Amino acid sequence: MPKPLIGISTYHEESVRWGVWHLPAVLLPLDYPTHIQRAGGLAVMLPPDVAESAAETVARVDAVVIAGGPDVRSTRYGAEPHPRTGPPNEARDVWESALIEAALASNTPLLAICRGMQLLNVVLGGTLFQHLPDVVGHDGHTGPPGRLSAHVVEPIPGTLFASLGAEPYEVPTYHHQGVERLGRGLVPGARAEDGIVEAVELPGDTFVLGVQWHPESGLDDRVARALIAAARRPRPVPTPAA
Repeated sequence: MPKPLIGISTYHEESVRWGVWHLPAVLLPLDYPTHIQRAGGLAVMLPPDVAESAAETVARVDAVVIAGGPDVRSTRYGAEPHPRTGPPNEARDVWESALIEAALASNTPLLAICRGMQLLNVVLGGTLFQHLPDVVGHDGHTGPPGRLSAHVVEPIPGTLFASLGAEPYEVPTYHHQGVERLGRGLVPGARAEDGIVEAVELPGDTFVLGVQWHPESGLDDRVARALIAAARRPRPVPTPAA
């Protein structure tokens, strides 16, 4: 059976150095494609494009991964920016929102990681806690700049995520924001020990899963393997808009 083609969203950076070059570039941490390859998929990078290209882009792949990155612009969920909210990347918000909408509309399997899970929630009308230490009283969801931390996630019985392994386990993590109000149709798939939502999913026939941690940075590949398995199955026929 051919390996499924998994499209992964990328970073657009204005100033990147390699060799003798110092240029704008699209890039992606190596862990993302390597994680997909180890799980049995073919990884392809999806550079930023205009939103109108999202549906055609998604139609060419078997599944979509929305990668981690900077904070989502707070005005997208009707909030003023918190002093600790980082500078947004508007072009990336627009492009990845369009990818998410195209994947949902076409029943394409979707895995949203860290910022990706937050953006999935916002696209579906949810809101975010902008600085978790204000909410939970600690910074256990992140680590020093540029270094991942770790904490335990607890699967919620009866969910897609719990079906991948029901025991609590430790995950690599780096986020200071999180889901506040869930978006339309989303249900929590896992929580941290402090109650913060750590996974979300859309019940139904299509694989739609968001995880707040970075599975690509750890050794546990259950999430990626589940995505690959979903990408091998025929897509459910999209329901026509009313």
